[in-house]
Amino acid sequence: MAELRYYDVILKPVVTEKSMEVMAEKKYTFLVNPEATKTQIKEAVEKMFEGTKVERVNTMNNIGKVKRRGMTFGKTAKTKKAIVKLTESSKEIDFFEGM
Repeated sequence: MAELRYYDVILKPVVTEKSMEVMAEKKYTFLVNPEATKTQIKEAVEKMFEGTKVERVNTMNNIGKVKRRGMTFGKTAKTKKAIVKLTESSKEIDFFEGM
């Protein structure tokens, strides 16, 4: 497995109603590389968004689902989401600034 750089760890932010609601609690949701660890995710967020300090990282793995169209079977890609909780003293993340 190749070593992941911090800019390869975070793929994109997740923008849904639920993720926008928890932003008030300083929790941010990102789609991350499936091979990334919690430590790598923490370092990537702190490097990409200056002035942020990560308190904890929760991750969830979504396995690829089997899909069918007619007689053809395929599989969707596996993904990994990370919910990052910032400390109270850190500034809020502006997605358009850091990425």
